[in-house]
Amino acid sequence: MKHSKRFEILKERPVNKDGFVTEWPEMGFVAMASPNDPKPTVKVENGRIIELDEKKREDFDMLDQFIADYTIDPIAAEKVMELDSLDIARKMVDINVSRTEIIEISKGMTPAKVLEVLNHMNVVEMMMALQKMRARKTPSNQCHVTNVRDNPVLMAADAAEAGLYGFDEQETTVGVVRYAPFNALALLIGSQTARGGILTQDSLEEATELRLAMLGLTSYAETISIYGTESVFIDGDDTPWSKSFLASAYASRGAKMRFTSGTGSEVQMAGAEGKSMLYLEIRCVMMAKGVGVQGLQNGSISCIGIPASVPSGIRAVLAENLATTLFDMEVASGNDQTFSHSEIRRSAKMLCQMLPGTDFIFSGYSAVPNNEDMFAGSNMDSSDLDDYLIIQRDMMVDGGLKPVDEEKVIEARYQAAKSLQVVFEELGFPIITDEEVDAATYGNSSEDMPQRNVVEDLKAAERILQDGISGFDIALILAQRGYGTTAERIFNLLKQRVAGDYLHTSAIINKENIVVSAINDENDYKGPGTGYRLSPERWEEIKNIRQAISPRDFD
Repeated sequence: MKHSKRFEILKERPVNKDGFVTEWPEMGFVAMASPNDPKPTVKVENGRIIELDEKKREDFDMLDQFIADYTIDPIAAEKVMELDSLDIARKMVDINVSRTEIIEISKGMTPAKVLEVLNHMNVVEMMMALQKMRARKTPSNQCHVTNVRDNPVLMAADAAEAGLYGFDEQETTVGVVRYAPFNALALLIGSQTARGGILTQDSLEEATELRLAMLGLTSYAETISIYGTESVFIDGDDTPWSKSFLASAYASRGAKMRFTSGTGSEVQMAGAEGKSMLYLEIRCVMMAKGVGVQGLQNGSISCIGIPASVPSGIRAVLAENLATTLFDMEVASGNDQTFSHSEIRRSAKMLCQMLPGTDFIFSGYSAVPNNEDMFAGSNMDSSDLDDYLIIQRDMMVDGGLKPVDEEKVIEARYQAAKSLQVVFEELGFPIITDEEVDAATYGNSSEDMPQRNVVEDLKAAERILQDGISGFDIALILAQRGYGTTAERIFNLLKQRVAGDYLHTSAIINKENIVVSAINDENDYKGPGTGYRLSPERWEEIKNIRQAISPRDFD
Protein backbone atom coordinates (compact mmCIF):
# COMPACT_ATOMS: atom_id res chain seq x y z
CA MET A 1 0.00 0.00 0.00
CA LYS A 2 1.28 3.43 -0.95
CA HIS A 3 1.17 5.78 2.06
CA SER A 4 0.12 9.41 2.24
CA LYS A 5 3.01 11.72 3.06
CA ARG A 6 0.64 13.83 5.14
CA PHE A 7 -0.26 10.84 7.29
CA GLU A 8 3.44 10.00 7.65
CA ILE A 9 4.00 13.50 9.06
CA LEU A 10 1.02 13.17 11.38
CA LYS A 11 2.31 9.84 12.64
CA GLU A 12 5.45 11.58 13.92
CA ARG A 13 3.57 14.24 15.85
CA PRO A 14 4.15 14.15 19.65
CA VAL A 15 0.49 13.43 20.37
CA ASN A 16 0.80 10.08 18.62
CA LYS A 17 3.27 8.92 21.24
CA ASP A 18 0.40 9.06 23.75
CA GLY A 19 -1.64 5.97 24.59
CA PHE A 20 -5.33 5.71 23.68
CA VAL A 21 -7.74 2.83 24.30
CA THR A 22 -11.30 2.05 23.39
CA GLU A 23 -13.90 1.88 26.14
CA TRP A 24 -14.17 -1.33 28.20
CA PRO A 25 -16.93 -0.73 30.77
CA GLU A 26 -16.61 -4.13 32.46
CA MET A 27 -13.11 -3.20 33.64
CA GLY A 28 -13.87 0.46 34.32
CA PHE A 29 -12.33 1.89 31.14
CA VAL A 30 -15.14 4.39 30.66
CA ALA A 31 -15.00 7.99 31.80
CA MET A 32 -18.45 9.21 32.76
CA ALA A 33 -21.27 6.88 31.73
CA SER A 34 -20.94 3.14 32.27
CA PRO A 35 -23.93 0.85 31.61
CA ASN A 36 -23.11 -0.58 35.05
CA ASP A 37 -23.51 2.73 36.89
CA PRO A 38 -26.52 2.64 39.23
CA LYS A 39 -29.61 4.78 38.77
CA PRO A 40 -30.22 7.53 41.34
CA THR A 41 -32.56 6.37 44.11
CA VAL A 42 -32.99 7.07 47.80
CA LYS A 43 -35.39 5.97 50.53
CA VAL A 44 -35.50 7.36 54.04
CA GLU A 45 -37.14 5.70 57.01
CA ASN A 46 -37.22 7.20 60.51
CA GLY A 47 -34.54 9.72 59.56
CA ARG A 48 -32.21 7.00 58.22
CA ILE A 49 -31.30 6.25 54.61
CA ILE A 50 -32.32 2.66 53.87
CA GLU A 51 -31.79 2.69 50.10
CA LEU A 52 -29.04 4.40 48.12
CA ASP A 53 -28.66 4.24 44.33
CA GLU A 54 -30.57 0.97 43.88
CA LYS A 55 -29.00 -0.71 46.93
CA LYS A 56 -30.84 -1.76 50.08
CA ARG A 57 -29.12 -0.90 53.35
CA GLU A 58 -28.35 -4.56 54.08
CA ASP A 59 -26.37 -4.64 50.81
CA PHE A 60 -24.39 -1.44 51.45
CA ASP A 61 -20.61 -1.66 51.25
CA MET A 62 -18.63 0.47 53.70
CA LEU A 63 -18.57 3.44 51.29
CA ASP A 64 -22.34 3.40 50.85
CA GLN A 65 -22.81 3.22 54.61
CA PHE A 66 -20.42 6.10 55.28
CA ILE A 67 -21.97 8.35 52.62
CA ALA A 68 -25.52 7.51 53.75
CA ASP A 69 -24.74 8.13 57.43
CA TYR A 70 -22.39 11.12 57.25
CA THR A 71 -22.75 12.97 53.94
CA ILE A 72 -26.35 12.96 52.72
CA ASP A 73 -28.92 14.94 54.69
CA PRO A 74 -31.84 12.53 55.10
CA ILE A 75 -34.24 15.44 55.65
CA ALA A 76 -33.39 16.94 52.25
CA ALA A 77 -32.70 13.73 50.30
CA GLU A 78 -36.11 12.63 49.06
CA LYS A 79 -37.15 16.15 48.01
CA VAL A 80 -33.86 16.82 46.21
CA MET A 81 -33.91 13.48 44.46
CA GLU A 82 -37.28 14.37 42.94
CA LEU A 83 -35.71 17.35 41.15
CA ASP A 84 -34.96 16.87 37.47
CA SER A 85 -31.21 16.38 36.95
CA LEU A 86 -31.21 18.54 33.83
CA ASP A 87 -32.78 21.38 35.82
CA ILE A 88 -30.05 21.07 38.48
CA ALA A 89 -27.39 21.19 35.75
CA ARG A 90 -28.97 24.34 34.36
CA LYS A 91 -29.06 25.91 37.82
CA MET A 92 -25.32 25.27 38.16
CA VAL A 93 -24.68 27.25 34.97
CA ASP A 94 -27.34 29.92 35.52
CA ILE A 95 -25.81 33.18 36.78
CA ASN A 96 -29.15 34.04 38.41
CA VAL A 97 -28.96 31.01 40.73
CA SER A 98 -26.60 31.54 43.66
CA ARG A 99 -23.83 29.22 44.72
CA THR A 100 -25.54 28.91 48.11
CA GLU A 101 -28.71 27.55 46.51
CA ILE A 102 -26.74 24.90 44.61
CA ILE A 103 -24.90 23.80 47.76
CA GLU A 104 -28.22 23.36 49.55
CA ILE A 105 -29.34 21.06 46.72
CA SER A 106 -26.10 19.06 46.95
CA LYS A 107 -26.89 18.09 50.55
CA GLY A 108 -29.63 15.72 49.37
CA MET A 109 -27.92 14.24 46.29
CA THR A 110 -26.68 10.66 45.99
CA PRO A 111 -23.52 9.79 44.02
CA ALA A 112 -25.56 8.55 41.05
CA LYS A 113 -27.63 11.75 41.08
CA VAL A 114 -24.47 13.88 40.95
CA LEU A 115 -23.22 11.75 38.06
CA GLU A 116 -26.48 12.18 36.19
CA VAL A 117 -26.34 15.96 36.62
CA LEU A 118 -22.73 16.22 35.41
CA ASN A 119 -23.42 14.05 32.38
CA HIS A 120 -25.85 16.74 31.16
CA MET A 121 -23.02 19.31 30.97
CA ASN A 122 -20.43 19.95 28.28
CA VAL A 123 -16.95 21.24 29.03
CA VAL A 124 -17.79 24.92 28.60
CA GLU A 125 -20.81 24.58 30.89
CA MET A 126 -18.69 22.84 33.51
CA MET A 127 -16.16 25.66 33.34
CA MET A 128 -18.93 28.22 33.75
CA ALA A 129 -20.23 26.31 36.76
CA LEU A 130 -16.75 25.92 38.25
CA GLN A 131 -16.24 29.69 38.09
CA LYS A 132 -19.31 30.06 40.29
CA MET A 133 -18.91 27.03 42.52
CA ARG A 134 -15.31 27.26 43.75
CA ALA A 135 -15.25 28.10 47.44
CA ARG A 136 -12.63 30.86 47.63
CA LYS A 137 -13.12 33.87 45.39
CA THR A 138 -9.42 34.39 44.64
CA PRO A 139 -7.68 31.64 42.64
CA SER A 140 -4.27 30.36 43.66
CA ASN A 141 -1.55 27.89 42.76
CA GLN A 142 0.63 25.18 44.30
CA CYS A 143 3.96 23.75 43.18
CA HIS A 144 6.32 20.81 43.50
CA VAL A 145 9.87 21.46 44.74
CA THR A 146 12.00 18.31 44.61
CA ASN A 147 15.25 17.01 43.14
CA VAL A 148 16.59 13.59 42.29
CA ARG A 149 19.43 13.77 44.83
CA ASP A 150 17.26 15.14 47.66
CA ASN A 151 19.84 17.91 47.86
CA PRO A 152 18.60 20.25 50.62
CA VAL A 153 20.63 23.28 49.49
CA LEU A 154 19.19 23.21 45.99
CA MET A 155 15.74 22.54 47.42
CA ALA A 156 15.88 25.61 49.67
CA ALA A 157 16.93 27.80 46.74
CA ASP A 158 14.23 26.37 44.47
CA ALA A 159 11.61 26.95 47.18
CA ALA A 160 12.65 30.60 47.47
CA GLU A 161 12.35 31.11 43.73
CA ALA A 162 8.94 29.42 43.67
CA GLY A 163 7.81 31.74 46.45
CA LEU A 164 8.73 34.78 44.38
CA TYR A 165 6.67 33.45 41.46
CA GLY A 166 3.65 33.47 43.75
CA PHE A 167 2.97 29.84 44.69
CA ASP A 168 0.95 29.90 47.92
CA GLU A 169 1.64 26.22 48.68
CA GLN A 170 4.76 24.14 48.07
CA GLU A 171 5.02 20.37 48.16
CA THR A 172 8.07 18.14 48.24
CA THR A 173 8.77 14.43 48.42
CA VAL A 174 11.83 12.22 48.57
CA GLY A 175 13.81 9.75 46.54
CA VAL A 176 15.27 8.28 49.73
CA VAL A 177 12.75 8.13 52.59
CA ARG A 178 15.28 8.91 55.33
CA TYR A 179 15.98 12.28 53.70
CA ALA A 180 12.42 13.42 54.50
CA PRO A 181 13.25 15.67 57.50
CA PHE A 182 15.93 17.50 55.50
CA ASN A 183 13.47 18.10 52.68
CA ALA A 184 10.87 19.49 55.06
CA LEU A 185 13.49 21.75 56.65
CA ALA A 186 14.80 23.01 53.31
CA LEU A 187 11.31 23.75 52.02
CA LEU A 188 10.35 25.61 55.20
CA ILE A 189 13.43 27.84 55.15
CA GLY A 190 13.42 28.42 51.40
CA SER A 191 9.74 29.29 51.14
CA GLN A 192 9.83 31.71 54.07
CA THR A 193 12.90 33.39 52.60
CA ALA A 194 10.71 34.49 49.68
CA ARG A 195 7.77 35.70 51.77
CA GLY A 196 5.76 34.83 54.85
CA GLY A 197 2.66 32.65 54.82
CA ILE A 198 3.60 30.05 52.22
CA LEU A 199 2.31 26.64 53.33
CA THR A 200 4.53 23.58 52.81
CA GLN A 201 4.17 19.82 52.93
CA ASP A 202 6.44 16.78 52.69
CA SER A 203 4.62 13.99 50.87
CA LEU A 204 5.49 10.72 52.62
CA GLU A 205 3.91 7.75 54.30
CA GLU A 206 1.30 9.11 56.65
CA ALA A 207 2.92 8.51 60.05
CA THR A 208 6.14 10.37 59.19
CA GLU A 209 4.21 13.12 57.46
CA LEU A 210 2.15 13.67 60.61
CA ARG A 211 5.26 13.73 62.83
CA LEU A 212 6.86 16.44 60.68
CA ALA A 213 3.63 18.46 60.81
CA MET A 214 3.49 18.15 64.61
CA LEU A 215 7.07 19.46 64.82
CA GLY A 216 6.03 22.53 62.82
CA LEU A 217 8.39 21.72 59.96
CA THR A 218 5.43 21.40 57.58
CA SER A 219 2.08 23.16 57.69
CA TYR A 220 -0.33 21.07 55.63
CA ALA A 221 -0.87 17.65 54.08
CA GLU A 222 -2.84 16.33 51.13
CA THR A 223 -1.53 12.86 50.31
CA ILE A 224 -4.23 11.21 52.42
CA SER A 225 -5.69 8.93 49.76
CA ILE A 226 -9.24 7.68 49.59
CA TYR A 227 -10.77 5.34 47.00
CA GLY A 228 -14.09 4.72 45.30
CA THR A 229 -14.52 0.98 45.86
CA GLU A 230 -14.34 -1.19 48.94
CA SER A 231 -11.82 -3.62 47.46
CA VAL A 232 -9.29 -0.86 46.70
CA PHE A 233 -9.79 0.65 50.16
CA ILE A 234 -9.06 -2.77 51.68
CA ASP A 235 -5.92 -3.13 49.52
CA GLY A 236 -4.70 0.04 51.18
CA ASP A 237 -5.43 -1.28 54.68
CA ASP A 238 -7.84 1.60 55.18
CA THR A 239 -11.48 2.50 55.68
CA PRO A 240 -13.34 5.81 55.59
CA TRP A 241 -13.28 5.73 59.40
CA SER A 242 -9.50 5.29 59.64
CA LYS A 243 -9.04 8.21 57.26
CA SER A 244 -11.40 10.24 59.43
CA PHE A 245 -9.23 9.53 62.46
CA LEU A 246 -6.11 10.61 60.58
CA ALA A 247 -7.79 13.82 59.44
CA SER A 248 -8.70 14.66 63.03
CA ALA A 249 -5.10 14.04 64.11
CA TYR A 250 -3.89 16.77 61.74
CA ALA A 251 -6.66 19.17 62.68
CA SER A 252 -6.06 18.71 66.41
CA ARG A 253 -2.48 19.92 65.92
CA GLY A 254 -3.45 22.89 63.78
CA ALA A 255 -2.23 21.47 60.48
CA LYS A 256 -4.29 22.05 57.35
CA MET A 257 -5.08 18.93 55.33
CA ARG A 258 -7.17 17.70 52.46
CA PHE A 259 -7.78 14.25 51.05
CA THR A 260 -6.53 13.02 47.67
CA SER A 261 -8.47 10.98 45.15
CA GLY A 262 -8.96 10.95 41.40
CA THR A 263 -10.57 9.31 38.41
CA GLY A 264 -8.81 6.17 37.27
CA SER A 265 -7.26 5.01 40.54
CA GLU A 266 -9.69 2.11 40.92
CA VAL A 267 -9.04 1.04 37.30
CA GLN A 268 -5.30 1.22 37.90
CA MET A 269 -5.68 -0.96 40.99
CA ALA A 270 -8.03 -3.42 39.22
CA GLY A 271 -10.98 -2.71 41.49
CA ALA A 272 -13.36 -0.55 39.44
CA GLU A 273 -16.29 -2.99 39.73
CA GLY A 274 -17.36 -2.11 36.20
CA LYS A 275 -18.41 1.42 37.18
CA SER A 276 -17.46 4.64 35.40
CA MET A 277 -14.41 6.49 36.67
CA LEU A 278 -16.45 9.59 37.49
CA TYR A 279 -19.07 7.69 39.50
CA LEU A 280 -16.36 6.17 41.69
CA GLU A 281 -14.69 9.55 42.10
CA ILE A 282 -17.97 11.17 43.14
CA ARG A 283 -18.14 8.59 45.94
CA CYS A 284 -14.69 9.78 47.04
CA VAL A 285 -15.81 13.42 46.97
CA MET A 286 -18.83 12.60 49.10
CA MET A 287 -16.75 10.62 51.59
CA ALA A 288 -14.42 13.60 51.97
CA LYS A 289 -17.44 15.78 52.65
CA GLY A 290 -18.75 13.29 55.22
CA VAL A 291 -15.41 13.19 57.02
CA GLY A 292 -15.40 16.97 57.31
CA VAL A 293 -12.02 17.72 55.73
CA GLN A 294 -11.85 21.19 54.25
CA GLY A 295 -10.92 20.06 50.76
CA LEU A 296 -9.82 17.51 48.21
CA GLN A 297 -6.94 17.19 45.79
CA ASN A 298 -8.40 15.65 42.67
CA GLY A 299 -8.14 15.85 38.91
CA SER A 300 -7.05 12.23 38.43
CA ILE A 301 -3.61 13.11 39.94
CA SER A 302 -1.10 10.26 39.46
CA CYS A 303 -3.66 8.16 37.54
CA ILE A 304 -4.16 10.73 34.78
CA GLY A 305 -2.93 8.36 32.08
CA ILE A 306 -6.05 6.22 32.58
CA PRO A 307 -8.81 8.80 31.97
CA ALA A 308 -6.65 10.56 29.39
CA SER A 309 -6.65 7.39 27.29
CA VAL A 310 -10.45 7.04 26.95
CA PRO A 311 -13.10 9.21 25.25
CA SER A 312 -14.33 12.16 27.33
CA GLY A 313 -11.60 11.45 29.93
CA ILE A 314 -10.30 15.01 30.27
CA ARG A 315 -13.93 16.14 30.55
CA ALA A 316 -14.32 13.67 33.43
CA VAL A 317 -11.30 15.20 35.16
CA LEU A 318 -12.94 18.63 34.97
CA ALA A 319 -16.20 17.09 36.19
CA GLU A 320 -14.55 15.67 39.32
CA ASN A 321 -13.11 19.10 40.13
CA LEU A 322 -16.58 20.60 39.75
CA ALA A 323 -18.10 17.85 41.92
CA THR A 324 -15.73 18.83 44.75
CA THR A 325 -16.84 22.45 44.64
CA LEU A 326 -20.47 21.31 44.46
CA PHE A 327 -20.03 20.02 48.01
CA ASP A 328 -18.48 23.30 49.20
CA MET A 329 -14.92 22.03 49.55
CA GLU A 330 -11.57 23.40 48.48
CA VAL A 331 -10.36 21.85 45.23
CA ALA A 332 -6.69 21.45 44.39
CA SER A 333 -7.44 20.60 40.80
CA GLY A 334 -4.58 18.42 39.64
CA ASN A 335 -2.53 19.26 36.53
CA ASP A 336 0.27 17.82 38.64
CA GLN A 337 1.28 14.84 36.53
CA THR A 338 2.73 14.70 33.06
CA PHE A 339 0.34 12.77 30.83
CA SER A 340 1.02 13.71 27.22
CA HIS A 341 3.90 14.25 24.82
CA SER A 342 1.83 16.97 23.16
CA GLU A 343 2.29 20.54 24.41
CA ILE A 344 -1.02 21.45 22.79
CA ARG A 345 -2.86 18.70 24.63
CA ARG A 346 -1.20 19.51 27.97
CA SER A 347 -2.17 23.17 27.62
CA ALA A 348 -5.74 22.31 26.61
CA LYS A 349 -6.21 20.22 29.76
CA MET A 350 -4.73 22.90 32.00
CA LEU A 351 -6.95 25.65 30.57
CA CYS A 352 -10.04 23.81 31.85
CA GLN A 353 -8.93 24.78 35.37
CA MET A 354 -6.98 27.97 34.69
CA LEU A 355 -9.72 29.86 32.84
CA PRO A 356 -12.57 29.36 35.36
CA GLY A 357 -10.07 29.45 38.23
CA THR A 358 -9.85 26.96 41.08
CA ASP A 359 -8.55 27.13 44.63
CA PHE A 360 -5.27 25.64 43.40
CA ILE A 361 -5.06 25.43 39.60
CA PHE A 362 -2.10 23.09 39.86
CA SER A 363 -1.46 20.77 42.76
CA GLY A 364 1.27 21.19 41.87
CA TYR A 365 3.14 22.85 39.10
CA SER A 366 6.72 21.60 38.84
CA ALA A 367 8.81 24.61 39.92
CA VAL A 368 11.86 22.56 38.92
CA PRO A 369 12.77 20.75 35.67
CA ASN A 370 10.51 17.74 35.19
CA ASN A 371 13.45 15.35 35.28
CA GLU A 372 14.00 16.59 38.85
CA ASP A 373 10.35 16.19 39.85
CA MET A 374 10.10 13.15 42.13
CA PHE A 375 6.32 13.09 41.65
CA ALA A 376 7.04 11.68 38.16
CA GLY A 377 6.79 15.06 36.48
CA SER A 378 4.06 17.68 36.27
CA ASN A 379 1.85 18.86 33.43
CA MET A 380 4.14 21.90 33.25
CA ASP A 381 7.58 22.59 34.70
CA SER A 382 10.06 25.41 35.27
CA SER A 383 10.85 25.65 31.56
CA ASP A 384 7.16 26.43 30.89
CA LEU A 385 6.90 29.33 33.34
CA ASP A 386 7.20 32.02 30.68
CA ASP A 387 4.49 30.34 28.59
CA TYR A 388 2.19 30.22 31.62
CA LEU A 389 2.80 33.85 32.52
CA ILE A 390 2.16 34.97 28.95
CA ILE A 391 -1.11 32.95 28.78
CA GLN A 392 -2.23 34.87 31.89
CA ARG A 393 -1.41 38.09 30.04
CA ASP A 394 -3.01 36.99 26.75
CA MET A 395 -6.28 35.97 28.39
CA MET A 396 -6.33 38.60 31.17
CA VAL A 397 -6.78 35.74 33.63
CA ASP A 398 -5.26 35.19 37.07
CA GLY A 399 -3.40 31.89 37.14
CA GLY A 400 -1.91 32.61 40.55
CA LEU A 401 1.61 33.49 39.34
CA LYS A 402 3.52 36.68 38.61
CA PRO A 403 6.55 37.66 36.53
CA VAL A 404 9.85 37.75 38.40
CA ASP A 405 13.07 39.68 38.08
CA GLU A 406 16.24 37.62 37.56
CA GLU A 407 18.26 39.74 40.00
CA LYS A 408 15.66 39.25 42.76
CA VAL A 409 15.53 35.51 42.09
CA ILE A 410 19.30 35.20 42.38
CA GLU A 411 19.26 37.15 45.67
CA ALA A 412 16.42 35.03 47.12
CA ARG A 413 18.10 31.78 46.12
CA TYR A 414 21.35 32.95 47.72
CA GLN A 415 19.65 34.00 50.96
CA ALA A 416 17.79 30.70 51.21
CA ALA A 417 20.95 28.66 50.71
CA LYS A 418 22.89 30.81 53.23
CA SER A 419 20.05 30.47 55.78
CA LEU A 420 20.14 26.70 55.49
CA GLN A 421 23.93 26.82 55.76
CA VAL A 422 23.84 28.52 59.17
CA VAL A 423 21.10 26.20 60.46
CA PHE A 424 23.19 23.16 59.50
CA GLU A 425 26.19 24.72 61.20
CA GLU A 426 24.32 25.45 64.45
CA LEU A 427 22.82 21.96 64.60
CA GLY A 428 26.13 20.24 63.89
CA PHE A 429 24.93 18.78 60.61
CA PRO A 430 27.37 18.09 57.73
CA ILE A 431 28.63 21.46 56.53
CA ILE A 432 27.18 23.26 53.54
CA THR A 433 30.10 24.80 51.69
CA ASP A 434 30.18 28.20 50.04
CA GLU A 435 30.67 26.32 46.77
CA GLU A 436 27.31 24.60 47.31
CA VAL A 437 25.63 27.90 48.14
CA ASP A 438 26.96 29.42 44.93
CA ALA A 439 25.91 26.39 42.85
CA ALA A 440 22.39 26.46 44.30
CA THR A 441 22.12 30.20 43.70
CA TYR A 442 22.79 29.98 39.97
CA GLY A 443 22.03 26.34 39.12
CA ASN A 444 19.10 24.72 37.36
CA SER A 445 19.20 21.13 38.59
CA SER A 446 21.03 18.72 40.86
CA GLU A 447 23.52 18.11 38.06
CA ASP A 448 24.84 21.60 38.81
CA MET A 449 25.42 20.75 42.50
CA PRO A 450 28.55 19.34 44.16
CA GLN A 451 28.08 15.85 45.62
CA ARG A 452 27.26 15.60 49.32
CA ASN A 453 28.10 12.80 51.75
CA VAL A 454 24.82 10.91 51.64
CA VAL A 455 25.56 8.65 54.61
CA GLU A 456 26.36 11.57 56.92
CA ASP A 457 23.39 13.55 55.66
CA LEU A 458 21.03 10.67 56.40
CA LYS A 459 22.37 10.35 59.94
CA ALA A 460 21.80 14.05 60.50
CA ALA A 461 18.32 13.98 58.95
CA GLU A 462 17.28 11.24 61.36
CA ARG A 463 18.39 13.42 64.26
CA ILE A 464 15.60 15.89 63.46
CA LEU A 465 12.99 13.30 64.37
CA GLN A 466 15.01 11.66 67.14
CA ASP A 467 15.76 14.96 68.90
CA GLY A 468 12.41 16.58 68.11
CA ILE A 469 13.96 19.59 66.37
CA SER A 470 11.02 21.90 65.70
CA GLY A 471 10.14 24.84 63.54
CA PHE A 472 10.52 27.04 66.61
CA ASP A 473 14.10 25.80 67.06
CA ILE A 474 14.83 26.75 63.45
CA ALA A 475 13.32 30.22 63.91
CA LEU A 476 15.51 30.79 67.01
CA ILE A 477 18.67 29.79 65.16
CA LEU A 478 17.92 32.07 62.23
CA ALA A 479 17.12 34.98 64.54
CA GLN A 480 20.37 34.49 66.45
CA ARG A 481 22.42 34.28 63.24
CA GLY A 482 21.08 37.47 61.66
CA TYR A 483 18.26 36.13 59.49
CA GLY A 484 15.55 37.88 61.48
CA THR A 485 13.03 38.35 58.67
CA THR A 486 12.89 34.66 57.79
CA ALA A 487 12.87 33.74 61.48
CA GLU A 488 9.88 36.00 62.12
CA ARG A 489 8.01 34.55 59.15
CA ILE A 490 8.51 31.01 60.44
CA PHE A 491 7.39 32.07 63.91
CA ASN A 492 4.28 33.74 62.47
CA LEU A 493 3.47 30.52 60.60
CA LEU A 494 3.70 28.60 63.88
CA LYS A 495 1.37 31.11 65.53
CA GLN A 496 -1.17 30.42 62.79
CA ARG A 497 -1.14 26.80 63.95
CA VAL A 498 -2.36 27.92 67.36
CA ALA A 499 -5.07 30.20 65.98
CA GLY A 500 -6.30 27.51 63.57
CA ASP A 501 -7.94 29.95 61.14
CA TYR A 502 -6.21 28.35 58.16
CA LEU A 503 -8.10 25.13 58.81
CA HIS A 504 -11.11 26.85 57.22
CA THR A 505 -12.13 25.80 53.73
CA SER A 506 -9.77 26.91 50.95
CA ALA A 507 -7.42 28.75 53.29
CA ILE A 508 -4.17 30.33 52.19
CA ILE A 509 -2.04 32.87 54.07
CA ASN A 510 -1.06 36.03 52.23
CA LYS A 511 2.20 37.98 52.54
CA GLU A 512 0.66 40.15 55.29
CA ASN A 513 0.19 36.93 57.33
CA ILE A 514 -3.59 37.17 56.98
CA VAL A 515 -5.62 34.02 56.34
CA VAL A 516 -7.70 34.24 53.16
CA SER A 517 -10.36 31.55 52.94
CA ALA A 518 -13.94 30.83 51.93
CA ILE A 519 -14.95 32.54 55.19
CA ASN A 520 -13.59 36.02 54.44
CA ASP A 521 -13.13 35.68 50.66
CA GLU A 522 -16.28 33.81 49.70
CA ASN A 523 -16.91 33.32 46.00
CA ASP A 524 -19.86 35.53 45.07
CA TYR A 525 -19.85 35.08 41.31
CA LYS A 526 -23.24 35.87 39.71
CA GLY A 527 -22.20 36.75 36.18
CA PRO A 528 -20.33 39.65 34.53
CA GLY A 529 -19.06 42.26 36.96
CA THR A 530 -19.22 39.94 40.00
CA GLY A 531 -16.96 37.40 41.65
CA TYR A 532 -13.20 37.60 41.29
CA ARG A 533 -11.96 40.39 39.06
CA LEU A 534 -8.36 41.44 38.52
CA SER A 535 -7.56 44.55 40.51
CA PRO A 536 -5.69 47.28 38.61
CA GLU A 537 -2.59 46.45 40.66
CA ARG A 538 -2.80 42.73 39.90
CA TRP A 539 -3.37 43.40 36.20
CA GLU A 540 -0.29 45.63 36.08
CA GLU A 541 1.68 42.82 37.72
CA ILE A 542 0.47 40.25 35.16
CA LYS A 543 1.02 42.59 32.19
CA ASN A 544 4.59 43.49 32.96
CA ILE A 545 6.44 40.46 31.68
CA ARG A 546 10.14 40.97 31.19
CA GLN A 547 9.94 40.25 27.45
CA ALA A 548 7.65 43.20 26.71
CA ILE A 549 9.31 46.23 25.13
CA SER A 550 7.95 49.75 24.95
CA PRO A 551 7.09 51.00 21.45
CA ARG A 552 8.00 54.47 22.74
CA ASP A 553 11.63 53.36 22.72
CA PHE A 554 11.65 53.27 18.90
CA ASP A 555 11.71 56.21 16.50
